[in-house]
Amino acid sequence: MSVEKVLLACDRVSTFFGKMAAWLIIGLMLLVCAEVFKRYILNAPTAWIFDASNMLYGSLFMLCGAYTLAQNGHVRGDFLYSSMKPRTQAGLDLALYILFFLPGICALVYAGYSYAGDSWRIGEHSNVTADGPPVYHFKTVIPVAGALVLLQGMAEIIRCLVCLKTGAWPARLKDVAEIDVVEEQLAASEHIDEATRRAAIERTHSIDETARQRGLGGDRHP
Repeated sequence: MSVEKVLLACDRVSTFFGKMAAWLIIGLMLLVCAEVFKRYILNAPTAWIFDASNMLYGSLFMLCGAYTLAQNGHVRGDFLYSSMKPRTQAGLDLALYILFFLPGICALVYAGYSYAGDSWRIGEHSNVTADGPPVYHFKTVIPVAGALVLLQGMAEIIRCLVCLKTGAWPARLKDVAEIDVVEEQLAASEHIDEATRRAAIERTHSIDETARQRGLGGDRHP
């Protein structure tokens, strides 16, 4: 199996878990709406919904970390980074991954595993409310999410090494982006003529390519 296939396989794993976790936003929305209705319309608030909404949001946040890393979507200071050549970007990224990312994520996985194990052993429940829901399943998400981020981080380290060798960033698994939605809306619009529509679509592609060249790390189709 080639290096590129391994990298894309890691991207697919991160994308799968990220998209599965994204469905938690539906449950979170329903819980919040139910609580607002019960609290302000029925005057009968539910204590456990506060804990449940926190756990859903926390799980969503943690499980999408690897997906965001796979899409190169984490925040960075782009002003200097975007002006660097790919090899310089890769060298800087590699140093940061080794010095900060690996120690931090490994510590998270190790501590999270112990944290979750203790929670399962005592059958821990939330102490925020008098009759709080169990939290051991939620704390299990911590080492799982950390392991997913660690896996994707190893893929990013390999990407850096490949870029240092070849001078170009290897391909990423492309996902639907906002610009794809804009293009679809333009293509289906009945309120603009064909020439304007084509020009707008070309412009969106130009903006996308410019952003990629400024340091988005080779976001293209595999």
